[in-house]
Amino acid sequence: MSILYTIAPNLERLGGELLKCLGQTLKMLFVSGTISFFLGLFFGVLLIVTRKGGILQNVVIYNVLDKAIDVIRSIPFIILMVLLIPVSRAIVGTGSGVTGSYVALIAGTVPFFSRQIESVLADLDGGLIEASEAMGFGPAAIIFGVYLKESVPGITRVTMITFVSLIGITAMAGAIGAGGLGDFAIRYGYQMGYTDMSWVTVIIILIIISIIQFVGNVIIRKTTH
Repeated sequence: MSILYTIAPNLERLGGELLKCLGQTLKMLFVSGTISFFLGLFFGVLLIVTRKGGILQNVVIYNVLDKAIDVIRSIPFIILMVLLIPVSRAIVGTGSGVTGSYVALIAGTVPFFSRQIESVLADLDGGLIEASEAMGFGPAAIIFGVYLKESVPGITRVTMITFVSLIGITAMAGAIGAGGLGDFAIRYGYQMGYTDMSWVTVIIILIIISIIQFVGNVIIRKTTH
C-alpha cells in the first residue's frame, strides 16, 4: 500500500470517500441499468413487431414510439437531468443524490438501448419468422422463442455498449450532485487540483468497463452458434 500511496499521495486521506463514491456509482449502474435493460428490451421488441410488415403491425404505435425515442435521444443528457428534476421529485421523492438520478439515467439510457435492440432484432433472418408463422406460432412464441432466443449474442453485445455508455452518463450525473465517481473526480480532481485522484478515478472506471466487457464476451462465446 505504501507504493500506492507514493504514486497517489491523496489516496490515503481520501480512500474512504473514494470507496463511498464507488459504491454510489455501482448502485446507479445496477438500479438504473437493470430497469433500463428491461424497458429497452420491451420497447425495442415493440418497435420491431409493430413496424410495417411486423407480426403485430400497428403504424400508430410504431410512429409514436419511434418519434418519442428520437426526441428524447436528441436532448443532451445534462439538460435532460435538469428537465427531469421535477419528475424525479414526483416519482422518488427527491431530485438530487443517487436516488434522484435514477429517473434521468433511465430516461437517458432506454431510448438508446431500444434503438440498439431494434437494430439487433432487425438483422434476424426473416425466414425464421416466416417459418415460425407457418408452423402456427403465436406472437408471444415468436417474440420469446425466435426473436429473443436467436438474438442473445447480439443483445449481449449491445447491452455491453449501453452499460459502458451508462457509466459515462453516471459520471455526468455527478456534475449536478448525483454523487458517484464523477462527483468525486470533479470535487477532488478538478476543483481541488488533486491530479492523482483524477487518474485513480479513470483507472477504476476502466476496470469496471473491462469487467463488463469480459462478462459480455464470455456470454457471447457461449451463446453464438
